[in-house]
Amino acid sequence: MSLNKISEGWKNHLLPKENQKAFIEYVHQKRMRVCEACEFHSKNHFTIRPDVHCTNCGCTLSAKTKCLTCECPLKAWLSETLPTKDELNT
Repeated sequence: MSLNKISEGWKNHLLPKENQKAFIEYVHQKRMRVCEACEFHSKNHFTIRPDVHCTNCGCTLSAKTKCLTCECPLKAWLSETLPTKDELNT
């Protein structure tokens, strides 16, 4: 994964733009439901890492699931785009 995607995930986790917070949280919750059911979720493995992470790709899920341009390497979920104002009003 590129540094740009890593920084996007952490930025969206720690300091999301006000007008994107709700969408980022929606995507995060949707992705986390998928990750929690996955065999590679850290809860299903012995690991010394204290964070919730994917044992397949190694990413911290609190940040990766908030990176809108990221996708799961197993294709369990794909990248998302912010809805336009028109899409929000429909």
